[in-house]
Amino acid sequence: PIERAILAGDKETGISIMQMNEGLDTGDVLLTQKYLIDSNETSQSLTYSLSIIGAKLIFNALNQLKQLKATPQNDKDAIYAKKIVKRESQIDWYQSAKNISLMVRAFNPRPIAQTNAKAKQFESKVIRIIEAEEVQHESSKTPGTVIKQSKDACYIATGNGVLSLKKVQLAGKNEVSIKDFNNAYQLLELS
Repeated sequence: PIERAILAGDKETGISIMQMNEGLDTGDVLLTQKYLIDSNETSQSLTYSLSIIGAKLIFNALNQLKQLKATPQNDKDAIYAKKIVKRESQIDWYQSAKNISLMVRAFNPRPIAQTNAKAKQFESKVIRIIEAEEVQHESSKTPGTVIKQSKDACYIATGNGVLSLKKVQLAGKNEVSIKDFNNAYQLLELS
């Protein structure tokens, strides 16, 4: 669900402490706390933040157990979040820059958003996009085309808007900043 919340562009999520029953996530709710999702939050950072909140909330629930009033969940509001599968991590450059940016954040640290890359130095390799952001530019170029690659920037055309790559990982290599990547490779296109 954490990945799905980021992928959907949700502005908030939260923690619920509930009583266990025979169903899955169907017990009565004892305590809840909302959490605003930051615009650059990844699944990893959100998991950490929610674990801190969850630990405090469970401690409070145990200390106040006799005073807490359990509230039944509203089944009509229930939403099932499908498990993330690796094939979802393949970037479709015809999506919007906003959606691809959400995907990069949602799939960090796993399964990591990835694409096939073509560069001056190689014909085709898998490249993982560790960090990227939507930039306020428009492009008439084919999605996946490198619009601009300079010493410390790399802009990619998408189906709607432009994505700026910040940190990447070429197959078999370590994660590097786009500046370090650009010192070694000249990207031509992503697919």
